[in-house]
Amino acid sequence: MALKGIRVVEFAGLAPGPFCGKVLSDFGASVIRIDKKLSDPDLDCLGNGKKSLCLNLKSPQAREIVQKLIKTSDVSIEPYRAGVMEKLGLGPEVLLKVNPRLIYARLSGYGHSGPYCHKAGHDINYLALSGLLSLLGRKGEKPMFPVNLLADFGGGGLMCALGIVLALLEREKSGKGQVVEANMVQGTAYLGSFLYKSQNLPLWGNPRGANLLDSGAPFYEVYETKDHKYIAVGALESNFYLNLLKGLGLTKEEAPQYDFENNKIKFERKFLEKTRDEWCEIFENLDACIAPVLELEEAPLHPHNKVQGMFKEGAPKAAPNLSRTPAESTSNSRPRIGENTIEILETVGYSGSDIVRLKDEGVVYYDTAKKSKL
Repeated sequence: MALKGIRVVEFAGLAPGPFCGKVLSDFGASVIRIDKKLSDPDLDCLGNGKKSLCLNLKSPQAREIVQKLIKTSDVSIEPYRAGVMEKLGLGPEVLLKVNPRLIYARLSGYGHSGPYCHKAGHDINYLALSGLLSLLGRKGEKPMFPVNLLADFGGGGLMCALGIVLALLEREKSGKGQVVEANMVQGTAYLGSFLYKSQNLPLWGNPRGANLLDSGAPFYEVYETKDHKYIAVGALESNFYLNLLKGLGLTKEEAPQYDFENNKIKFERKFLEKTRDEWCEIFENLDACIAPVLELEEAPLHPHNKVQGMFKEGAPKAAPNLSRTPAESTSNSRPRIGENTIEILETVGYSGSDIVRLKDEGVVYYDTAKKSKL
């Protein structure tokens, strides 16, 4: 796998940080997640294939353990607000002295400078500040966020993983580590580069929800079907639009492509005449940019997705596909909090009696359900 041999220390968080660690793990990196004792492992549903080391980071001895781990690691990922790691004595200035080859990735909401850097936030806040939320939603309605997908996972976790891989590539030339600063406001804005740069194109120019790609156009829309399911239509170009009309049993005289208001009503009525799967059968051999809106349990069963091998045990496999060193998405169960504490501590030189003492002093925690020699 492409990242085999890369060792990662991931400080536990939710959503973007775990996803970043998952991407690295899926492509072969060994990931140790540093947990808190009272953490809920079920909230991190992206921990498959990782190991759990449970530490009380307020303890100087726990911070010493982290530094020992960092000496032999390639990457650290921390998901906190500005100043948190510095207060713990584990900021980049400290850890890059411990290991000058370290890639220190900081994944935060607002970054580590500016008036918002100490504020709490979530995906919806970062999306709002990026400018992109203002574009999302239907005509006459308030802006609508696409769950927590854009900022947390696109502008956050995935952008951070890209930064880490770029820094690892550069390290091959210089031999030096560096800090990767990935904040979700900036990452989300960058994800929306096309939207920023295309505002003078005919795609836009109307209020939110009245443009070609934001539900304004009847030929780029989602329609309900007779069985209360949905069809996604993306017939932007004229040749695709003509095939759309053919499948619907309409002529271009009955439905001129840019008669937005009337066509929206006509298409809504038409799609309600048949079930989703009946429409899929009609459009099977018509190149009209039509696709069924699949529910989560349906997507792994769709013939195209099955041929592509996109899912494993109902969950998406890693992307993109590499021909020679492909990813191997693990189906291993997620680690219990502290499940791997003992074995990890042993790898950095702690004896059995040392580990028992550290547990008794509240420095570390290990899962008592795990059999061990201690």
